Amino acid sequence: MILPRPCSRVAEAANRGIVVSVSASTVRRWLANDALKPWQHRSWIFPRDPDFAWKAARVLDLYARMFDGQPLSDHDYVISADEKPGVQARSRIHPALRHGPAGDRCA
Repeated sequence: MILPRPCSRVAEAANRGIVVSVSASTVRRWLANDALKPWQHRSWIFPRDPDFAWKAARVLDLYARMFDGQPLSDHDYVISADEKPGVQARSRIHPALRHGPAGDRCA
């Protein structure tokens, strides 16, 4: 279902004599309640690995409980581990400060 734009809603309400104007907070509430939010979008990152299709096919086959063209039995298990590369420690931007004697510290 496609909902009318908030401007259309305001015009419709005004034409019916329901309201003279609609506040900005009401329009924001209408936009927040709509399922379609064109201002929020995600982009697809295209794989650069030339072997991506082959690697992806192997993983998708395991999800389908297949390995090397053969179905997995009820006694076969697939275990997945993720390295979480986005959570790796990052290098420092600023150099580390030397620790001074206890008396040099600010209180």
